[in-house]
Amino acid sequence: MSLPISPETLDIARRIIWFEPPHEALSDTRRFLAYAFRFATHDDMLTLRRHVDDDVLRDALEHAPAGIMDGRSWAYWRLMLGLPERPLPKRTFAPDVKAA
Repeated sequence: MSLPISPETLDIARRIIWFEPPHEALSDTRRFLAYAFRFATHDDMLTLRRHVDDDVLRDALEHAPAGIMDGRSWAYWRLMLGLPERPLPKRTFAPDVKAA
């Protein structure tokens, strides 16, 4: 499911993922919604929820990339969407590989 490109969604994308073009931000729905869970206002989420249903939001939360959401947002949206508690995704880094 992708979010529609509209003046409203472009405006939201421009504000919550300010470091890349809005069309690019909207191109990955799961990633965009992870940022929305963390940074969108209440009004932003009302707008987004007119375009996606709770199943899409649940999918985005279940596949949220590590490092975007904070613990409070993670817990809030899991509760709001009826998902069981589970740990916040954590970033993992490859071990340092030294040249031989």
